[in-house]
Amino acid sequence: MRKMSEDELKSRIAKRKEGERLSLCSCEFYGMDLRGWRLSDIDFTLSSFQEVILDGAVFSGSSVENALFDGCSMSRADFRNSRMVTASFRYCDMRECDIRGADLFGAVLEYAKLEGIISDKSTKWFRLHCPEKGAFLAYKKCMNDRLVQLLVPADAKRTSATRPSCRCSKAKVLTIKSFDYRESFDEAWSLVDENFVYRKGQWVEVTDFNEDRWQDSTTGIHFWLTREEAKAY
Repeated sequence: MRKMSEDELKSRIAKRKEGERLSLCSCEFYGMDLRGWRLSDIDFTLSSFQEVILDGAVFSGSSVENALFDGCSMSRADFRNSRMVTASFRYCDMRECDIRGADLFGAVLEYAKLEGIISDKSTKWFRLHCPEKGAFLAYKKCMNDRLVQLLVPADAKRTSATRPSCRCSKAKVLTIKSFDYRESFDEAWSLVDENFVYRKGQWVEVTDFNEDRWQDSTTGIHFWLTREEAKAY
């Protein structure tokens, strides 16, 4: 990763031709005050921003894929139509950021401040992935390639972060099948907690369900909305 100074960044932006997309991949930016800077149409893939102030910065049309922003202040920043895939925003101040049209697949938003964030229907992977209301079917992969079909009831708590995997607080086990559906089973054991057992026809519940949707690897019954996604896990 190449360290880039504030002066060099300013020079690169000033010298680029009209309509040119800058490539600043795998660069390290440290200890800068970039409030209000226009950083649009730049490829920051795999770059790192440490102790950088980005309040009001404009990243519209840029890519920050797999970039590191942990702990940065970027309130009111403009990420419209940007690629934010798998970027890490832990503990960032993202209040009133504009993410309309942005793609946040796999982005890490744990402990980020998100009050007033602006999104729309074109924002990808920010809204809840599973149904917000009502009952629905779900699937999970267990030990020894056993596929469990679950009924998530209407009163179950449910969350998702920025991936297709979801969590719920309780569910009923409908069927337990082999991947080729030729065999049926009465029990299946969790891949993560060997003491958590799914039994056909019975309810399972997590009493300490974590309702913070942005914490992905935490308490809850983890599931997928399709058989194919569960089998591929």
